[in-house]
Amino acid sequence: MKVGGRTPGLRHRLVLALGLVALLVSAVFAVSTYLLARGYLLGQRERVVQHQAFEDAAFVQRRLRNTDADVSAVLTATGTPAGNTIILKWRGRWYASALDEGRDAVPAGVREQVADGRATGQRFQSADGPSLVVGVPVPAVQAEFYEIAPLTELEGNLRLLSGILIGGALLATAAGAALGLWASRSVVTPLNRVAVAAATIAGGDLDTRLPATEDPELATIVGSFNSMVDTLQQRINRDARLAADVSHELRSPLTTLVGSVDLLNARRDELPERSQRALDLVTADLQRFRRLLDDLLELARADGGLDRRPSAQVELSSLLRQVLGEVGRDPSLLTGADDVVVLADKPRLGRMFRNLFENAETHGGGLTAVEVSRVGSDILVLVNDSGPGIPPHDRERVFERFATGATKRGSSSGTGLGLALAAETAAVHDGAVWCTASPSGGAQFVVRLPEATP
Repeated sequence: MKVGGRTPGLRHRLVLALGLVALLVSAVFAVSTYLLARGYLLGQRERVVQHQAFEDAAFVQRRLRNTDADVSAVLTATGTPAGNTIILKWRGRWYASALDEGRDAVPAGVREQVADGRATGQRFQSADGPSLVVGVPVPAVQAEFYEIAPLTELEGNLRLLSGILIGGALLATAAGAALGLWASRSVVTPLNRVAVAAATIAGGDLDTRLPATEDPELATIVGSFNSMVDTLQQRINRDARLAADVSHELRSPLTTLVGSVDLLNARRDELPERSQRALDLVTADLQRFRRLLDDLLELARADGGLDRRPSAQVELSSLLRQVLGEVGRDPSLLTGADDVVVLADKPRLGRMFRNLFENAETHGGGLTAVEVSRVGSDILVLVNDSGPGIPPHDRERVFERFATGATKRGSSSGTGLGLALAAETAAVHDGAVWCTASPSGGAQFVVRLPEATP
């Protein structure tokens, strides 16, 4: 079932289900109670009226045996209950204890059965409301006796009973819905805690655990979840330590190789031309290898939870000009806001922008512009290049580790970790980085950082 085009949640389904069950049960109970009470009360009323009618008929019969009897006096002397009306047919004439009643007050079907010598009773709707008529043949005096009893009071009692039962059914439904609300909270609250804990863990806080519970039904889930997170944390820490150890162990031979290559480059002119070309290839690969090791160490530190949280206020424009100079570009490429301060780890933030600038230079046809702007309480840094741009379906994939492609942007000259490190660094600074199209048709990398409060 959908509400407003959306499938209702677990809480709404529980409330609705228990409310409907309570409504169904209370409705069945109310209808059954009303029908039983109505049948009992009407049956009792009919028996009372029938007994009264037979007694009154016997009384009238005894009085009418006197040929000089006054019919009106006889009817008055019967002593019928208040509200009851007696109608008598004697010697072809109709008499009644009430002035405005007569032959037409008795239903035709009842008159026919009494005329045939059969006593009968029937409920009908009179001008004064629901009534009950009992007809008794009195052949001893050639008379037909009818007694009409009003059922207005009984119907009023039944209406009151029905109102009470309907109110009880509504209260039971509300109680069922309230029970469903309470039950849904009891069910959904632990699920929400698990969802919040999972989101926190996914955000990088691997120390998050679910609190212990005394509920035996939830204790297993809580224990399993915390055990899973412990195992996950141990595996991540183990992998991070392995990457860090491997990267660290590779630094020593790499340093030796770099020193040897630098020595060869110092005597480059003494080498033959073929050896010089081989030396250039080795030098380029060593530089790429060194960048790869640095990136791996940085990622291992991030995965191992060794991130340094932003702790210093950094003037962003000055940092960007400094990084532009380090990558050999004119600081005049920087435009926009010039008095922006962010709370950051300056070395890591500088490394992030250097990766973005080098990515634009190496894979994007060259860095064309760097723009700083304010959007609310956030700072946006736009890095534009002059390359062919990145297809929309690849704009998220480029931030994956070791992501490469068939285009120049994914060539082998990069490590495949620069943009992944940029995303990690932005997240540590409570920001984000994403890719879109620049106005000139190339790629535009957007970095969002929160502005430092004074």
